[in-house]
Amino acid sequence: MKAFTTPKTSLGDLDAESAATLVTAAADIALILEPNGLVRDVAFSNDSLAEELDGEEAWAGRAWADTVAPDSRGKVAEILADVASASRRIWRHVNQLSVGGASVPILFSAAQIGEGGRLVAFGRDLRPLSTLQQRLLEAQQSLDRDYTRLRSAETRFRLLFQLWNEPVLILDTSSQRITETNQAADRLLEKSGKRPAGRDLLELFDAPGREAVELMLANVRATGRSDEVRARLAPGGDQGGAELGVSASPFREDQATHLLIRLRPGATAEIIALPQAKTKLLKIVEQVPDAFVVTGQDGRIITANAAFLDMAQLATLELAEGEPLERWLGQPGVELEVLTASLRQRGPVRLFATTMRGAFGATTNVEISAVSVMNGTGPCFGFAIRDVGPRVSPMTRTAPRTARSVEQLTELIGQVPLKDLVREATDVIERLCIEAALELTGDNRASAAEMLGLSRQSLYVKMRRFGLGDLPGDSGAEGA
Repeated sequence: MKAFTTPKTSLGDLDAESAATLVTAAADIALILEPNGLVRDVAFSNDSLAEELDGEEAWAGRAWADTVAPDSRGKVAEILADVASASRRIWRHVNQLSVGGASVPILFSAAQIGEGGRLVAFGRDLRPLSTLQQRLLEAQQSLDRDYTRLRSAETRFRLLFQLWNEPVLILDTSSQRITETNQAADRLLEKSGKRPAGRDLLELFDAPGREAVELMLANVRATGRSDEVRARLAPGGDQGGAELGVSASPFREDQATHLLIRLRPGATAEIIALPQAKTKLLKIVEQVPDAFVVTGQDGRIITANAAFLDMAQLATLELAEGEPLERWLGQPGVELEVLTASLRQRGPVRLFATTMRGAFGATTNVEISAVSVMNGTGPCFGFAIRDVGPRVSPMTRTAPRTARSVEQLTELIGQVPLKDLVREATDVIERLCIEAALELTGDNRASAAEMLGLSRQSLYVKMRRFGLGDLPGDSGAEGA
């Protein structure tokens, strides 16, 4: 400890009041002690600390050691003993007892003043630091719990990853190298003489397979999804030349994109192993005169039969694959959406009337029946499209009597323009009202005309138009 060099000159003549002010300002709590440790006086510069420790009334005349927690009494004795050595000043953590019996952490050091042997103990309130330490401890415990849960979840997922019976690889997209494999992938690829971990993914396949896999990876990076591709393993080992189905799914980890690569062995064998009856069914669907098309849940065509290609005026199936069905079906953006929504909510759809447009402008009236089927990765939709043009007479604008009832009017929706439907609806309502008025009046046409707010001549004109009842042949009616 280094003291002032000229205290008498620099501090001047300090009286007791000035000294007390300095001592109080120098610490949160200051104790004036007898050499034996009895408290003569106490001062607080921290009001909250004074309230916590019950003010000076709880201190005067008591031994300092009696005001602290049992574990701090030895520290009080050490502080009093340290005062004798002017060169050895040590700050010690003392737990003072509050009025409620709780411990209040205070950092104390003491110094001797005057010639009477009295001591001054300076204390610094450690409660803010203690609160901060408690929060830090709680945060650390919370981090430890989260880390334990994360490690447990990681262990479970790694166990599932390794026990998955389908070969799976984790690919780093930046380097295109395999970072991790499961046991099924190790068993499959090590038999081919290639240890997969750390290798470039394309090295596992032969030349045509590399091109297919590289194109698939490019599609995944560009669009976030791709279809499964077929690729053969590079020659070598027991599995060399084996054909695999390869698909990829992107995911994010550590601020980087990775790919989960799935390898499906025996893809060709599964197709060949179809039951004979199923093979015949596929051939029949291909040759059936009604168009049949399969789409994904996004409405894009997966496959179609020859009749659909004829109806759409397409030369090959490749021109239709991947294209939206609404390109050829009905009103774009409306009817296919209605069909797929009905499939999701109500199940199969039957006899949905619409039109189909060919690539060269030909239009055909068709009826559609549709069904939704789960294929393992999501729903796909099948549409059976039948050409009904020869047996459905076209609706003409001058045929007012096509619809005779509400049910018949409903059937015309989708086959005729809206303004023709409105005209038909008006005719149906007029006919029903006239029939009801005639029935209510016992076929008294004068009363029926009055009930409908019409003149008798206007009623006769409308009855003649709708072919209702026997009308008089007078010249006035005919002229009307």
